[in-house]
Amino acid sequence: MARPKEMERYTYADYCTWDDGERWEIIDGVAYAMSPAPTPEHQSHSGSLYNQIANFLKGKPCKVFYAPFDVRLNADAEDDTVVQPDVVVICDKSKLEKTGCIGAPDLVVEVLSPSSVRHDRIIKLERYQSAGVPEYWIVDPETKTVSVHILENGKYYIKNYKDNETAPVHILKGCEIDLQEVFTAADW
Repeated sequence: MARPKEMERYTYADYCTWDDGERWEIIDGVAYAMSPAPTPEHQSHSGSLYNQIANFLKGKPCKVFYAPFDVRLNADAEDDTVVQPDVVVICDKSKLEKTGCIGAPDLVVEVLSPSSVRHDRIIKLERYQSAGVPEYWIVDPETKTVSVHILENGKYYIKNYKDNETAPVHILKGCEIDLQEVFTAADW
């Protein structure tokens, strides 16, 4: 199959046949084309987050991964949702397979780009919440803020942080992210 068509429903098995060189996500069976390559600014922000988390996790059982990395949120059911978050943390080794993560990661981070704002703030947020992702970060380079969504009783509550603050990673006791470092990572 060259590429998915609009208004059709897809599964992970379909996704694995797409060989058009483009990046795709499927959410509840609907295919979404992803931006070709992230900008250097986007890569700098997600890279800084990844590095800070990876440094904290040295010698610990949880692992951090960065895009492209497939996360199949409902692989045991319809298997119709596969996303590629910018950064993910997985603490349950049984969720890892050669192609990515099966089930909800412990932490998902999305760095907004102009084309992904609605997708990350609405569509993915709802999907991560319903899949039971315990913590979801939305990093906004434009406003230099981070919205941390923490799952409690099946619903996210939000804590917002500014670029001059340190944000705790709630699922990783003792891990704090220096947001100034994240937002100045793209500076030359």
